[in-house]
Amino acid sequence: MSKKQFKQYIERYDFTNLFNQLGWNYVKHQDPVKVNDYTYKLHSVAEKSGFRILLCEPDNKGKIPDYVTRIKLDRAIARLYREHLTIFIDKEQKTQLWQWVWREPGKPPEITETVWYRGQEPELLYQKTSGLFFTLDEEENITIVDVTGRVRENFQQNREKVTKKFYEGFKQEHKKFLDFIKGIADKADREWYASLMLNRLMFCYFIQKKGFLDKNRNYLRDKLQSCQQKRGKNQFYSFYRDFLLALFHRGLGSPGHSSELVAELGRIPYLNGGLFDIHKLEKDYQDIEIEDKAFERVFKFFDEWNWHLDTRETASGKDINPDVLGYIFEKYINDRAQMGAYYTKEDITDYISKNCILPYLFDETERKHKAAFAPQSWIWSMLKNSGDAYIYEALKYGIDPEDPWGDLPEDVKEGLNPEQPDLLEKRRCWNRLAPSEAALPTEIWREVIERRKRYMEVRSKIENGEITHVNDFITCNLNIRQFTRDVIESCEDPVFLLHFYKSLAGDGKRRKAISILDPTCGSGAFLFAAMNILEPLYEACLHRMEEFTVANPKKHKYFAETLEQVKAPEHPNRQYFIFKSIILNNLYGVDIMHEAVEIAKLRLFLKLVATVEPDYAKPNLGLEPLPDVDYNIRAGNTLIGYAREEEIERAFAGQLDFDNDAGRVKERCEQVAMAFNRYKEIQLGGGEDYQEFHQAKKELEQRLDKLNHDLNILLHKKTSGLEYDAWLNTHQPFHWLAEFYEIIHDRGGFDVIIGNPPYVEYSKVKEQYTISGYSTEDCGNLYAFVIERCTSLLRRQGFIGMIIQLPIVCTDRMIPLQNHIKRHYSLNYFSTYDDRPGKLFDGLEHIRATIFISHHSDASSRLLYTTVYHRWYTGFRPFLFDNIGYFNSLFDFKGSIPKVGNGVQEGIISKLGSFDAIGNYFDKNTNNIVYYHNAPQYWIRATSFIPFFWNERDGEKPSSQVKKLSFKQLQIATAVNSIINSSLFYIWFILLSDCRHLNMREIISFPIGLKKMNSKVIKSLNSINSNLMDSYKKNKERKSTFYKTTGKVEYDEFYPGLSKSIIDQIDTVLAEHYGFTPEELDFIINYDIKYRMGKELWEEGEDV
Repeated sequence: MSKKQFKQYIERYDFTNLFNQLGWNYVKHQDPVKVNDYTYKLHSVAEKSGFRILLCEPDNKGKIPDYVTRIKLDRAIARLYREHLTIFIDKEQKTQLWQWVWREPGKPPEITETVWYRGQEPELLYQKTSGLFFTLDEEENITIVDVTGRVRENFQQNREKVTKKFYEGFKQEHKKFLDFIKGIADKADREWYASLMLNRLMFCYFIQKKGFLDKNRNYLRDKLQSCQQKRGKNQFYSFYRDFLLALFHRGLGSPGHSSELVAELGRIPYLNGGLFDIHKLEKDYQDIEIEDKAFERVFKFFDEWNWHLDTRETASGKDINPDVLGYIFEKYINDRAQMGAYYTKEDITDYISKNCILPYLFDETERKHKAAFAPQSWIWSMLKNSGDAYIYEALKYGIDPEDPWGDLPEDVKEGLNPEQPDLLEKRRCWNRLAPSEAALPTEIWREVIERRKRYMEVRSKIENGEITHVNDFITCNLNIRQFTRDVIESCEDPVFLLHFYKSLAGDGKRRKAISILDPTCGSGAFLFAAMNILEPLYEACLHRMEEFTVANPKKHKYFAETLEQVKAPEHPNRQYFIFKSIILNNLYGVDIMHEAVEIAKLRLFLKLVATVEPDYAKPNLGLEPLPDVDYNIRAGNTLIGYAREEEIERAFAGQLDFDNDAGRVKERCEQVAMAFNRYKEIQLGGGEDYQEFHQAKKELEQRLDKLNHDLNILLHKKTSGLEYDAWLNTHQPFHWLAEFYEIIHDRGGFDVIIGNPPYVEYSKVKEQYTISGYSTEDCGNLYAFVIERCTSLLRRQGFIGMIIQLPIVCTDRMIPLQNHIKRHYSLNYFSTYDDRPGKLFDGLEHIRATIFISHHSDASSRLLYTTVYHRWYTGFRPFLFDNIGYFNSLFDFKGSIPKVGNGVQEGIISKLGSFDAIGNYFDKNTNNIVYYHNAPQYWIRATSFIPFFWNERDGEKPSSQVKKLSFKQLQIATAVNSIINSSLFYIWFILLSDCRHLNMREIISFPIGLKKMNSKVIKSLNSINSNLMDSYKKNKERKSTFYKTTGKVEYDEFYPGLSKSIIDQIDTVLAEHYGFTPEELDFIINYDIKYRMGKELWEEGEDV
C-alpha cells in the first residue's frame, strides 16, 4: 500500500478497507462495554486468526476517553478478545489514538499508544501498520501467535529509531554545551556539570509538558525569552544566573514560595529529591556562568521531540519518555566511560532480578512462618493443581497436553522411540523446519520435540507434587512472577500475608524491607527491573489486606494501620506511595561515575512524577515532595574501601591504641546509621518539615564526611604510595561499612545483589587505581573483583545474580573466581550464551556471556545447575529466556564449569570418563604430526597436511592460527586427526572451552582410550581420515585479502560442512569404541546441527 493511499484511509476514518487492503478479514460486530457508569460502543472492523481490530466510539462529551478510562476499557476488552488493537476517535474526527497492550503473565502490561491529529502526516502509523500486511499464501498457516508477534514487532519498532536519533543529537548538544560553561577549570567537573544541567532541564521538560510548571507547556522557552526581553538579549548570563538557579534552588528545591518568588517563577511545585539542591560543584565553583546561547541551542533541540511520562506515541514518531531516556542514558554513560559496561536489555534484567528477588522473599517469609511452606501446604497444593498455568507460553506453545505427539507428521513420529534400530535414519527428518502452528520461530522438529519433552517433564513434576521449594521455580524455569502474585491474591492465611509484606516492605521497627543492590548500577537498568518486580507485589499485598480488613477490621490491626498510612492525605495516590516506598526502602546503587548516579536518580524521580496529575487547587499542585535518594544511590569505587568491620580491625591491628581506634570508628558508624535512619524516617512519615529534613540531612552529611575522611586516611596509609589528594581523586574510595552501616553490620549485608559489572582488564585501569586483598586478583578482570566484593556485601541466605563474560565458566585464569563461588555459594545456576548468530548485546562483537544466580549459604551440600550453550537466530530472542532448561550436572573439570544441559549429554561425558587422555600419546621428537586450527566456531578442523598460507611480507609459511601435535606413531596421529574433526570432539570443545579458542587443555584432556581401542576401530579411523582429507582438499577455496602489516595475503579456506557425511562416519565408529547408545549417537551427529549446517540443512526455499 502506498503512503498516499494509507493517508487517505486515515483521513477518511475508513479502517475497515484499510485493514482489508492489508489482508485482514472483514468482520461486523458490536460490543457494549461499561466503564465508569458509561457504556462505550466498540465496533469490530477487522480480524486475523482471532486478533481483533476495534473502533471505540467517543465518550458522552464527544471526546476520546482519558488515559485511566482507556486502561479500564482495555481490561474489559481483554475479557472478550485477549489479543486486540483499539482505535479511539473523537466526535469531530480530529484525533485518532491507536492503543495496543502487550500482556505477559506476571508482568505489568506494556501500553503503546500512537496519536494522530488531523492535518498531521501519519508517518509513524504508516510505518507500524504497513508491517501488518498478510499475503494469501500465509493464510492457511497463520496463527494468533504469529499475528500478535507481528503487531508487537511493528508497534514497538519505533523506540530504537527514536533512541538512536535522539542519542546522536544529545551527544552533540552535550559537547556544545561544554563550550558555554565558564568558571569550571577542571574538564571532568565541567563535563559533570554539563550533564547535571541537561538532566535538570530534561526533568523540567517532562514536568512542563505535564502542566506542572505554571500550567505552561512551553515554560522554559517562554521564560528564556522573557528574561532576554527584560534584561536585554546581549546580557549573556541573565537566564542562568537570574532565572534558572532561582528556579532550581529556591523554587523546585525549596518549599514555602514567597509571593515575590511566585511572581517571578509562577506556580510551581516543591520537588525535593536532591536534584535541585545546591550541588557540590555549585559550592566548589561559585562563579559559574553559562551563556543564553547554550539554552537557545538546547531548547531548540528538545523542542524537536514530544516529551511525556507515559508510553503514548504521536504519529510524528519523535517521542521521548522515561523508558527511551533510560536506554539513551545507559548508552551515553557507557560510551563516555568506555568502561566495558553494556546496555542490558529488559529480558536479561527481568530474568536475573525475578529469580533473585522472589526466591529471597519466599525464603524470608518461610523463616518466619514455616507452616505455610510445608510440603502439603496450601501454597504447594495450589501449584500442584495448577496444570500448566505457570509454565511459560513459549515452552508450551503448540502443545496439546492431552496428546502431545498427535499433531506430528508420520515420518517425524517414527523417530520417537529411541530404542529402535536405524534410529539415525528415522530421525533425519527431525532436522526439517517445523511449521508455525507447532514451532516457535526458527525451530526445527528436533527442537520442537526436545521442548515438548521438557514441557511434559516439568508438568509431571508439578502434578506429582515434586515442587515444594521456591528454588525449584528457577530449576524448572517456571513463571515465578505470576505464581507470587497468585499466592498473594488467593491467600487465605493472614499470617503468611503479614510476614510476606514485612519481608517486602519492613515494619518500621525490627523487620527491615528487602534490600536490593546493584554495585555497578550505571543509569539504573537493574534497579528499574527490581522496581517493576516489587511494585505489583506491594499492590497485591495492599489489595489483599483491604479484603481481610473489610471482613474483620478488629482482627487485622496491622493491616488497618498499614492501609491508613497508604491513604494519608499527603500521598497523591497509592501508586506514588508504593514507588516512593520502593525507592527509599528497597533500592540501592553505587557507580564510579557521578553522572551515571545522577541519571539513575533522575529516572527514579520521573517514575514517581508520572503517577501524578497536577492539581492547582491542592497544596504543592497535589504533588508530594520527591524522596531524597542521595544516600541510596551513591558515587564511588565499589572495589576500593572497607566493606566489613573485620577489614578495619585488620587495618588497626598492631597499632598501640587498637581497641580505642577501632571502637571510635564503630561508634561513628553507629552514629551515621542513626542519622541515616532519622533522615529516611522523616521522608517516609509524610508531611515532612522542610527545616527538620534539611537539618537531618546536614547532620548526616557532616557525620558521614568525617567518618569517610578518617577511613580514607587509614586506607591510604595501608595501601598507597601516592600523595593523599591524588590517591583520593584516582581511587575514589567507597567505604561500604560507613555508607550502609545498618545494612552491613546490623543485617549482615544486602539481601539481593544484581547487576552487570564492567568487563575490563585490570591492566587497563591499574594506572588509575590498584586493588588490595582480593583472592581473585589473578583473574585479571574487574568483574571477578566485583563478584568477590559482592560476597562480602551479601548477607547469609541472600541471592546474587549477574551477567558476566563467558570465561567465568571455562578458563584456567578464572579458577580463583570459580573456587570462590564454590566455597561461598551452596546453590548455583549457570546459563551460557553465544554471540553468533544472535547475541544478548546488540551492536557488539565477541561478547559471549554467562548469567549466574547463586544462593549465599554455609550449607555443606553444594548444588550446581547448568544449561546448554545457547545459540539462537534473532527471531527466537523473545522466547529465549522462557525456554531455559537447567540440568544438575555432576561432571567436574578443573578450570571449567561444563556447559551440560541434559541427561543425554551427561551420559555421553560419563562414558568418556573411563578412557585415558590424548596427552598420554604425545611425542615431540617425531614427524607424525596433526595440524589443527585453534580458532574454530562451528567446526574444528584438523589436517594431516599444512594448509596453504602466504603473505607478501614473509612468503609461504604456516598460519599463526594453525598449531601442531606430534605423536609416537603415524597410525595414532591419523586416528587423533580424525577424532579432532569429529562432532564428539566438538561437543567436548563446547562443554569446556570459551567456544572460540581451541587450547591445548581441551586436546590433552580428551579421553581417547587408545589402549582400549581395537585394531578394527583404528583401521577404520585411518581410512575415514584419508577420505576426509581428500574431501577437504576438493572443497577448499583459495582466498585473498590485505593487511597493513603483511600486505596481500592468500590462504586456503575449508568448508567442513560439505564433508559432514564423512565426519558422521567417524562418530559412528567412535560410538562403537565408547559404547554409545543409538540415541547418544544421534545426539552427537546432530549436535547444534541447525547452526553448524545452516542453510545447507534445509530444502531450497526454506530459511530461518
